[in-house]
Amino acid sequence: MPRKNNASVAKPRKTASKAKTSRKPKAPVVVEAVTQAPVALAPTRTNAELLARREAAVPRGVASAAPIFAAQAENAELWDVEGRRYIDFAGGIAVLNTGHRHPSVVAAAKAQEDLYTHTSFQVVPYEPYVALAEKLNALAPGDAPKKTLLVTTGAEAVENAVKIARAHTGRPGIIAFSGGYHGRTLMTLGLTGKVSPYKKDVGPFPSDIFRAPFPDARNGVTVDDALKALETLFLTDADPERVAAIILEPVLGEGGYHPVPAEMWQALRAICDKHGILLISDEIQAGFGRTGTWFAIEHSGVVPDLITVAKSMAGGYPIAGVIGRADVMDALAPGGLGGTYGGNPVACAAALAAIEAIESEGLLARSTALGETFRARFAEIGARTAPYRMWDIRGLGAMLAVEFVTDFDTATPDAAFTKSVIGHALKRGLILLACGMHGNAVRIMVPLTASDAIIEEGLAIFEAALADAIAVETAIAAE
Repeated sequence: MPRKNNASVAKPRKTASKAKTSRKPKAPVVVEAVTQAPVALAPTRTNAELLARREAAVPRGVASAAPIFAAQAENAELWDVEGRRYIDFAGGIAVLNTGHRHPSVVAAAKAQEDLYTHTSFQVVPYEPYVALAEKLNALAPGDAPKKTLLVTTGAEAVENAVKIARAHTGRPGIIAFSGGYHGRTLMTLGLTGKVSPYKKDVGPFPSDIFRAPFPDARNGVTVDDALKALETLFLTDADPERVAAIILEPVLGEGGYHPVPAEMWQALRAICDKHGILLISDEIQAGFGRTGTWFAIEHSGVVPDLITVAKSMAGGYPIAGVIGRADVMDALAPGGLGGTYGGNPVACAAALAAIEAIESEGLLARSTALGETFRARFAEIGARTAPYRMWDIRGLGAMLAVEFVTDFDTATPDAAFTKSVIGHALKRGLILLACGMHGNAVRIMVPLTASDAIIEEGLAIFEAALADAIAVETAIAAE
């Protein structure tokens, strides 16, 4: 039955970070708000002018959530080309856990640029790649020896994880889950469990990809139901002796910020061990402190065989990777892995600095604290400003989403209302993004370095935008 309250969902189990570092983290460092643009720029063009140029030059398939153009950014704030200030709760789609232009990250990148910017690691290798691989191997959960491959994008990381799993096991099959998002290449689209807008009109997709249901309490799918369906899949379509890997996001990203229950991870680990299948945790959106641990799967206590990473690993610089058991990662022959730009030295330097900032500034603890703040404040705001419209508050740590419905009696997803809230928030100076199978959830990806003042200002704007959306809906209904 639908819940008739605005309380958040029960908090998931938490575990301590497994980062292997001898230095105790400092108290959380919270950068104060910068209400003035860091550098004064005279507007020379307008958002409308740039939007017209964009529409003429860029394919319509490359969507932009906001019709504004960035001019400057600092920590959790952004200024457009017309000089207007915005609070950024989107973080470049969960890329900026350390904020826009973190001083240490920018300094490390600039220092590397003074030495060399590219040699291709496959031609002339360099220390930053090795140092970052060593760091990631040490941070990843589990005691087995590990190795890391560095690439450029999250989709590329997933593609390579599939290659590695197939090479190690000698099997072709990959099992993914409904609602999962793994990228926009053909292989990763095949794994992605959401049609619109990603998979529409671009099939057929690669073979030997199988779909299992994600446990979804909202729709009455329990963990037991999901596991029984997986066993049925083994009987009907996916012979477990031909399955190389099971891949799953520990918190569904585009699918609505639903955390994987710990018992689901534990059952999958046992199933994989039983059948010789590799377990892949896709941490591209959930990793690097977003949930209060380095990797979101740590909340379950389960150790995966492979982990895909990207997004917040380098504080805004493009880099991604696959971390895994050394014996698994060594499955391909020399030349079987790589890419011209993979592990770019500037991005490696930025990633090392971003990881150091997360450690030294106590951002894992900050993520947990922010999650508690957002849960409490969203519950208050929902009850006060939009009763029986905020169906759920869910996630792990600071990786949270709020789901909107038409009412609590039917719990019908309300994408139009969600879009209205986001639109009104942008008008008031807050950048938000939607997610979910029905596009009816607002997700929070604010930098973990955002000050308490900025968080509260953003929440106040959110509540005002929520009131705006209610007022517009009321006015339309009265006509």
